[in-house]
Amino acid sequence: MTEQVGRDVWRHEAPHVLTALLRRSRDFEACEDAVQEALLAAARQWPSEGRPDDPRAWLIRVASRRLIDEQRRRGADAAREQHVAGRVSAADLVAPSAEDEGDRPVGDDTLALLLLCAHPALSDASRVALTLRAVAGLSTAQIAAVFLVPEATMAQRVSRAKATIRATGARLQPPTLDDLPTRLHAVRHVLHLTFTAGHTAATGPHLLDLDLAAEAIRLTERLHRVLPDDTETAGLLALMLLTHARAGARLDSHGDLVPLDEQDRTRWDGELIARGIHLVEAALPVGDVGPFQLQAAIAAVHAEAVTAADTDWLQITMLYRMLDRAAPSPTVSLNLAVAVAMAHGPHAGLAVLAPLLDRDDQRRNHRLHAAHAHLLELAGEPDAARAAYALAARLTQSLPEQRYLNRRSTR
Repeated sequence: MTEQVGRDVWRHEAPHVLTALLRRSRDFEACEDAVQEALLAAARQWPSEGRPDDPRAWLIRVASRRLIDEQRRRGADAAREQHVAGRVSAADLVAPSAEDEGDRPVGDDTLALLLLCAHPALSDASRVALTLRAVAGLSTAQIAAVFLVPEATMAQRVSRAKATIRATGARLQPPTLDDLPTRLHAVRHVLHLTFTAGHTAATGPHLLDLDLAAEAIRLTERLHRVLPDDTETAGLLALMLLTHARAGARLDSHGDLVPLDEQDRTRWDGELIARGIHLVEAALPVGDVGPFQLQAAIAAVHAEAVTAADTDWLQITMLYRMLDRAAPSPTVSLNLAVAVAMAHGPHAGLAVLAPLLDRDDQRRNHRLHAAHAHLLELAGEPDAARAAYALAARLTQSLPEQRYLNRRSTR
């Protein structure tokens, strides 16, 4: 029962309970501690007393008491208690309002927490870590494993993120119409980084963390339900679904990487592909076309090709050129070079790739050298390709990618 409470209640109810407390206090850490104490109380009491009819209201009530008790133990004066209680009485805290008990639309609490965790004062790494902790419900140990750092290091990072939010005076409240676009941009970026961390691990013995990728999709789906008319959120969700659809074909029986053009496409998830394509087709004709919609459109072109040879590389090249204008980055330039090579020949792709190879900040980018090696191989330059594959293998910290690149080098 304890394990079931921890897995189900924490993931599904904790964001709502945490949000209820954060509406009354700016102390993120104290609120989260109170929620965890309430969860432990549930694990102890529910097996013998039975699960309450409204678990969320029960958890809010217990967590609110714990929060008040902790503030009193710290010697808070009456004014501070007034602030923590959100200018309501202690009795009001103990007996949650109907709003806290679940009358709010599903997803509001998740959106509010996502917006708070994506605060602009935080670094990208801190945003992702705090989102995984507060919204996804991952433990500090699990987040540390994602980032491949010691648990103590991650605990400090999460604590600093909470302290930064407290120091800025940020409140858990709906964003203004003027503020929403900027904050949503940060939320989408955090969710995309989270999905990427699960889809292609940068380091370690495994390429995929399917649970983490699925969690990013779950959170993005909730954001899309709250904001169904936001086409970039729809584009992000479509991109995740179309990319995740290939997960079952990305590894061979030994756990080694299988490149896109060699994957068994019958193992792709047709249902996810259909959902992703539907989202893209619905979003693209509406308003401005953003980067996530363009990336989703590229993924849709790949998904619609029955075989690798059927891929419409001319259309993909066009979409990457649009993406390069909308959101230029080294990654986009790299992918554009590969698309150009497939559409117009390897030498044309190498010409697009050349400026990246001269950039100091890209010299240790193993994916750049891997793409360079692939284009050199296509261009009939095996010695240069072999050296580039070997360099990429030395630079990557992902063991599956390293094995794949070494095989390409010695092939």
